[in-house]
Amino acid sequence: MPRPPRSNPKTRTHAIELRKELTPAERKLWALIRNDQLGVNFRRQHAIGKYIPDFICVQKKLIIELDGSQHLEQEEYDEERTKYLNSLGYKVIRFWNNEVTNNIGGVILAILHAMEDETSTE
Repeated sequence: MPRPPRSNPKTRTHAIELRKELTPAERKLWALIRNDQLGVNFRRQHAIGKYIPDFICVQKKLIIELDGSQHLEQEEYDEERTKYLNSLGYKVIRFWNNEVTNNIGGVILAILHAMEDETSTE
C-alpha cells in the first residue's frame, strides 16, 4: 500500500483550524466516536496529502465523511478525493449531516458494520 505523501504545512494548519470549528453534525458524531468508544482510535480533521477527511481510523483504514448541502455541487471533487483515499487503502463512508442529526444510532451501526467488514478482510 502506498504511503500518503506528507501534508504541506498549509494543509496541516488548515486541519488544525477545522478541528476548532466543527459543524453541529461533526460535533455530535465526534462525541460518540472519540476516546476509543467504538474500540478503535479515531482522529478528526487529519490531513492526508492535500485532503483533510472529517474523521479517520488509521488502524481500520476507515474514513468517515459528513456531507452538507455544499456537497451536492462538488460531486466531481468528492469522487476524485475518494479515489485518491481508496488508492491509499482507505475505505470512505459518507453520511449526510441530517442523517447524523436525525439517526445517530443508524450512523453508528453503519460505522461499526464498516469496521467489521475491514476486520474480516485482514
